[in-house]
Parts: sequence; structure tokens; C-alpha cells
Amino acid sequence: MAAGTPQSQAQSTISSCRAICVHVVTEFFIPFLVTTMLIELTPGPNMAWLALTSASEGKRSGFAAVAGIALGLAILAAASAIGLAELATRSPAIFSLLRYAGVAYLLWLAWKTWAGKDEPIPDSVSKNALGAWFRHGLLLNVLNPKAAVFFITVLPAYITQSAPIAPQTALLSASYVAIATFVHLVIVALAAQAHGWISNGNRARIVRRVFAILLAGIAIWFLASTG
Repeated sequence: MAAGTPQSQAQSTISSCRAICVHVVTEFFIPFLVTTMLIELTPGPNMAWLALTSASEGKRSGFAAVAGIALGLAILAAASAIGLAELATRSPAIFSLLRYAGVAYLLWLAWKTWAGKDEPIPDSVSKNALGAWFRHGLLLNVLNPKAAVFFITVLPAYITQSAPIAPQTALLSASYVAIATFVHLVIVALAAQAHGWISNGNRARIVRRVFAILLAGIAIWFLASTG
């Protein structure tokens, strides 16, 4: 039988690629999006910390923290792609180091909040303060080994060998960061509604002390959830 023409071969290749794309989207991508949304809607230390930050410090501080968390997730996704995340989570020493460093950082934030000056919570936030909240979000996420575990355990389950691995990994990682960021932004917007009441009058000192105690509680929650 004579070989097909170049045009028919090209059409066959295109049809095959379309079939693979449809298979990847329906069998892997959509279920991944649903799984990611469910995971992100499950209450956790990050969600609690963001809500507390937004309620006590305001919406802009919360958004800055969300940006830091998003960058941290992107860094973990990149580390996972080149194998660093798997190395870290499979090494008990490195995993414990990240875990306890994250707890120590939260406890340090709690102490800093408790020992802070008793002054009204400002309505406006300086660029330096926003930068600090961005760094807090970034460090808390990078030091969270549970986030790295997602990229080396959950994400690979939604990758098929019948299509190029790298594009799938990039798409799933970007989708996860996007969904997580969206959920975090909603949390910040909702929690920040309480900022006006919290920052009013003599409530500021009480709020800072309560915030410090809750931060310490989140540190313990972080330790238990990553154990």
C-alpha cells in the first residue's frame, strides 16, 4: 500500500495531538483542578494566618502576604520540577529542619506582635511594612514542607506518560498557584472587613495580644499538621 501524502500525514498527526489533549484535559486536568480547590478550601495554618493578618493589619497587608505566598508556591513548584523538593521531603533531617524553622518563625512573629508598642493600628500601611508582610508570606510558605509534599505526591498523579511531561507539569503547577492565590485573596477580602472595628480606639492593644496568642496556636497547628 502506498504511503500517505504529507498532507494526510500532517492531518493524522494533528488529529492524534487533539485526541491526546482532550484525554489529558478530561482525564487529568479537570480532576486536578477540583482536587486543588478542595485542598485549598480545607482550613489550615496558612488560611488562619492570612485571616488573622488581614483582620488585624488590614487588606493591603493581607494582599502583600498573599503575593509572598504565591511566590513561595512558585519556588516550591520549580524546586519540585528539578528534584530539590523531593530530596528535601525524603530526607528526615532536611524535612525536620524546614518544619521546625517554620514553627520558630511563627513563634518569633507571635513574640514580636506581643512585645510590640501599644499604639493604634494605622489605616494606611507603608511600603516597608508591605514588604515585611510579603517576606513573611514567602518565608512561611517556603519553610512549609507540607506544601512541597503536594508537588511531589499529589501533582504527579495527574500527569500522563502519553504526553510531554514538562508542559503538563508547568500547566498543573501554574494552575495550582492560581487557584491557591484566588482562594487566599478571597480570605483576605473577607477577613479585612473586620479591620475597621478591630483598629478602633483602645481595641488595638487587646487585638495585638490576642493575635500573638493565636499566632502561637497556629505555630503548634503547623507543627502538628506537618508531623
